[in-house]
Amino acid sequence: MSKTKIFTIVFAITSIGLAWFLFNSINSSIQEANRIERMENAIIDKLMMIREAEIAYKAVNGSYMQDWDSLISFVDTGSFYIVERTETIITLPYGADSTVVTLDTLGTVLVKDSVFSKYSGFVATNLPYVPGIEPTVKFNIWADKIPKAGLMVDAIEVWNPSPVSPKRDEESEFNTRKPLRFGSRTTITTGGNWE
Repeated sequence: MSKTKIFTIVFAITSIGLAWFLFNSINSSIQEANRIERMENAIIDKLMMIREAEIAYKAVNGSYMQDWDSLISFVDTGSFYIVERTETIITLPYGADSTVVTLDTLGTVLVKDSVFSKYSGFVATNLPYVPGIEPTVKFNIWADKIPKAGLMVDAIEVWNPSPVSPKRDEESEFNTRKPLRFGSRTTITTGGNWE
């Protein structure tokens, strides 16, 4: 066998091995990116559920809740009042209008039925847990009053303490690169950093 044939065979085998190695590394990177995206989408869905629970709690009780047991109890057994608002405009003798507002309570509806009915298979006791992470980890929650424009206002922040993506870091100066969260300790918002 000539040297040319030997070099050709060795080069062909090396090329096939290198092509397989490149394909494998690119494919595993794509699969890992898809896995991270799926897990982060599940975490975002759970954060949106928690946000709806907190907004409902604040609407009924006047502040956010940072105790998971109390929030779960509220979601399971809490209720909203159904209120009908009627406005009557009365024209006064001198031409001005006066508005009389009447509020009538028609009944109540459970928070679970009104807010969470759109989520199939919703279980309130699973609300605090980050999906897809073993061993189980709870979302961190902070709720308190902060000073804004001379007033004390309610603020909330809920975040994932175990980011799935290695690109997410609490020390990042960009909010979109921090672990998935909604709310803020310094601003009045319930917006998520994924939005």
